[in-house]
Amino acid sequence: MVDYKELIKKIRPELDKVISFLEREVSKIRTGRASASLVEDIMVDCFGQKMALKQLAAISSPEPKQIVIQPWDKSYFDSIQKALANSSLGANPIVDKDVIRITLPPMSEEYRKSLLRMLSEKQEEARKTLRRWRGEVWEEVQEKAKQGEIREDDKFRAKDELQDLLDEYGEKIESIGERKKKEIES
Repeated sequence: MVDYKELIKKIRPELDKVISFLEREVSKIRTGRASASLVEDIMVDCFGQKMALKQLAAISSPEPKQIVIQPWDKSYFDSIQKALANSSLGANPIVDKDVIRITLPPMSEEYRKSLLRMLSEKQEEARKTLRRWRGEVWEEVQEKAKQGEIREDDKFRAKDELQDLLDEYGEKIESIGERKKKEIES
């Protein structure tokens, strides 16, 4: 006999990955506050290679509305400045001696709505992934039940426990979304 709890337990790390991915993606959505995570993954075309900005410079946020980027090599300046100007950040980079400063403009109501829509889309992607994992485990449970490896009443317990697990992760997705929504709206 197969223990259905093992089948459910094996997807928990995958569901944790979904939550971690969502948290990383949500941290890239701009709010009223400046943060290194807004720019660190912007791809910079440098010497014919695409590299993440965090690989080319130190990034800090000394003030609530400002990001300072200090390239490790002066030859990166033009490439970094061009990548920042072409990004969806909505702010112009300014070269100031040996650093690049980005001052975030106040967000318009239309831009806030666009960010909230983006947040909602990211949450829905995470929910879809959770449902896909639930479907895979449920199929496996049903298959094992057909083969007589899982008892019929255990099959229904598995369905309930699987749904409880998804509800738990669904609440995490909602919580992440609510926190970000407050940041965007403030």
